Amino acid sequence: MEVLRVQTVASNSKDAAIPAMFVRPETEQPGITTVHGVNLEVPIIDFSNPNEEKVLHEIIEASSKWGMFQIVNHEIPSNVISKLQSVGKEFFELPQEEKELYAKPIGSQSIEGYGTKLQKEVNGKKGWVDHLFHIIWPPSNINYRFWPKNPPSYREANEEYLKYLHGVVDKLFKSMSIGLGLEEHELKEAAGGDDLIHLLKINYYPPCPFPDLVLGVPPHTDMSYMTILVPNEVQGLQASRDGRWYDVKYVPDALVIHIGDQLENLSNGKYKAVFHRTTVSKEETRISWPVFIEPQPEYEVGPHPKLVNEDNPPKYKTKKYKDYAYCKLNKIPQ
Repeated sequence: MEVLRVQTVASNSKDAAIPAMFVRPETEQPGITTVHGVNLEVPIIDFSNPNEEKVLHEIIEASSKWGMFQIVNHEIPSNVISKLQSVGKEFFELPQEEKELYAKPIGSQSIEGYGTKLQKEVNGKKGWVDHLFHIIWPPSNINYRFWPKNPPSYREANEEYLKYLHGVVDKLFKSMSIGLGLEEHELKEAAGGDDLIHLLKINYYPPCPFPDLVLGVPPHTDMSYMTILVPNEVQGLQASRDGRWYDVKYVPDALVIHIGDQLENLSNGKYKAVFHRTTVSKEETRISWPVFIEPQPEYEVGPHPKLVNEDNPPKYKTKKYKDYAYCKLNKIPQ
């Protein structure tokens, strides 16, 4: 069974009409719903600032009030990020039949693999994006069947990036833990410790002749604890603020951090998951590399016991992560 890939649709569209399944209703069309000419002033945090108290305060404030921020001087060398981007881009430029070797198996309960559709599509509308998912950590969860063998340096580039990513994840967890009044190690421990899954996704958004009518990814919050995202230079990330949609300015060499649902749950609402979406370009290909930091499927997530009392009852249910994910992807109320 041949699956329709957005990359194929894009190459066949050029200036022709695009299939109706990609055209969003007017209430979602970015041409109508974006506040044009204004970039959202999402916090930019300098990770190398010697004033550690200031960095700590900025992370806590951004996690509570924005649900997203960008970090610069994060100590991941730019050549390591460039290699990650280069091998990901090369994969999506392979012949279609070669990419299909890594396709998510039909009927698979996992989301790993090359694909197009991710979740239940409302009104049958599709996002203008293809993707590749695979776990990069911990080793016991890795399935190399979904790691491209071409380009040959794909695995090496991803493993090199992961080495540096651990430091960023640890610093973020420590800061957010202190922000909740916990010891610096308690939040990561409660989230799943060293068993935390690091799920890489590459989003590939080809050029679209009618970018004002489509969305790359529709409005959503991430299911993860947090998401650490490397974008390319093509504008596309938008966040919702006061019910309106704004572009989030691309900052060269920055990592974009999203607070996800599980951190909102675990913090009992102190940290806010960011509502965001992506737009696409008429001329250029946008690619992004989010890594979702999430619990093991059987792990139970809910408000941290130390953050709940008579005056501050739990705002969220405690449930297994796999059950949460199933409900979220199938649009079932939690």
